[in-house]
Amino acid sequence: MEGQFDLIVIGAGPGGYVAAIKAAKLGLKAAVIENREVGGTCLNRGCIPAKAMIHASSVYREMQSSEEIGIFASEVTYDYGKILEYKERTTRQLVQGIGQVLKANSVEIICGTGTLLPENEVKVTSEEGEQMLKAKDVLLASGSKPLRIPIPGIDLPGVITSDDLFRMKEVPASLVMIGGGVISVEFATVYAALGTKVTILEAMPRLVPNMDKEISQNLKMILKKRGIEIHTAAAVQSIEQDEDGYLCHYTEKEKEQQAKGAYVLCAVGRCANMDGLFGDGVDLELARGRVVVDEHFATSMPHVYAIGDLIGGAQLAHAASAQGVAVAERLAGKVRSIDVNVIPGCVYTDPEIASAGLTEDEAKEKGIEVETGKFIMSANGRSHHKRREGIHQGGGGQGKSCDSRSPNDVCKGYRHDWGIRDRHHEPDDGISASERYEGTSDLQ
Repeated sequence: MEGQFDLIVIGAGPGGYVAAIKAAKLGLKAAVIENREVGGTCLNRGCIPAKAMIHASSVYREMQSSEEIGIFASEVTYDYGKILEYKERTTRQLVQGIGQVLKANSVEIICGTGTLLPENEVKVTSEEGEQMLKAKDVLLASGSKPLRIPIPGIDLPGVITSDDLFRMKEVPASLVMIGGGVISVEFATVYAALGTKVTILEAMPRLVPNMDKEISQNLKMILKKRGIEIHTAAAVQSIEQDEDGYLCHYTEKEKEQQAKGAYVLCAVGRCANMDGLFGDGVDLELARGRVVVDEHFATSMPHVYAIGDLIGGAQLAHAASAQGVAVAERLAGKVRSIDVNVIPGCVYTDPEIASAGLTEDEAKEKGIEVETGKFIMSANGRSHHKRREGIHQGGGGQGKSCDSRSPNDVCKGYRHDWGIRDRHHEPDDGISASERYEGTSDLQ
């Protein structure tokens, strides 16, 4: 056997690399296997590049109306190539930083595709060939990939995923988005600001359906004021190509409709990435396309753990990181230092949406008696300076809390406002002191 480790991590995304670093800090000999760039989807094809583009497009949109606050700029325009360079530069710097931190903590980085075999063996396949590794424990952290819905026309060349959209060198003139979740509304924020005609088709009754209903309605109102066409309860039936674009045929209110765009973005969610993950003789318990784990993230195979998008639940980078820390601490015989059950989240539209805990509807479904409170963010001084739509177009941010009458139940706080991701610690603090964990401070 070529390599012997205490822990082998398959996947160097936010869950995998954090777990490997934490394990190394706790005295374990760790290795991480990655067949692409370290940082995973989050740093290379998700969170980080998306936020870079959101920032750039938001600055452009602000400059177009800056005279309202006494700032004058003539002939404001943008260079999409420069925006892409900014995105790539941001990603590259962070990826390089993670590689340096892994090396600084003596985590061995192995390039290739990791395949789990029986008896805690892992086969690594790369351009150089194959090598066999063995560990006391194996952590699966291979993440997820874009999901494509099985409808006619889904494989046409102009039907793209978020990965493809990041690689485009020009701003599309028009874009139809299938799905109205986080991916769609963030991309809609970017491309509408850059002049793209955006249409969103969401099968559920509202945008970001896992969010609070009133917050979702507020987001829909703001996006529509920016010229984004939104159809909810719209079931896409098929896609076809015509002379100058693509037609999405969908049903809304029992009527057949169609939306046209230069491209169609399939953004209905992500599925677990198990490509090449399991070798012969491996029979892990799966459910609905996800790896089944217990409260310690242990799978049905002894000494094999799984975290992140591979196991479902909250598909958030910091959730996977927290789970990775929990696994590393368990393997090192330490007490868990972080509560992985209360996970804050943020949707980086403009304005952002931040949340933590259960929604009002989720609490009621669980039989939890709740009291709700609302706050219009225009009464907040910081928000008042930023809320352009709130002052000039009749919209604005809002906050909502959902509090349980029992101290043993966890409910939720929501905020929809400019810059709210920087101020979202208050509801988290009230839910769980453990949620103040800062993953990067222990990963230097």
